[in-house]
Amino acid sequence: MYLVSACLVGVKCRYDGKNVSDTALEELFQSGQAIPVCPELLGGLSCPRECSEIIQTDKAAYKVASKTNKDVTAGFKLGAKKTLEICQSLDITTAILKSKSPSCGYGYIYDGTFSGNMIEGNGLTAELLSQNNIKVLNELNWNS
Repeated sequence: MYLVSACLVGVKCRYDGKNVSDTALEELFQSGQAIPVCPELLGGLSCPRECSEIIQTDKAAYKVASKTNKDVTAGFKLGAKKTLEICQSLDITTAILKSKSPSCGYGYIYDGTFSGNMIEGNGLTAELLSQNNIKVLNELNWNS
């Protein structure tokens, strides 16, 4: 069983109220092999909502902020915690998450300037899952 970002299986839960459906992942879900989850909705964020990025406030601290600088860190942290709880309660050991997302991105995320630039790093959910021995993949590399 996999955990998969809900937006990748057709759920319109992205910040813009849309999805980025992946046919192969939809088939995985429809065959009963994947549980769709949106950490941001689990964290109480609305849909649609302003896009958000992780902003480094100093070497060890960060916040997640919307484009208009609304601090949404608490919602992102809560969604990450609830997603981990789902994985643990269902013994899920692999998550397929949406690349670049401030929640689900793994390896690369936007740099916090809302300019489209990427940096090495992980979204809050991807990082928490990884720290708890859950393998994190994304829609680009899960089937390779």
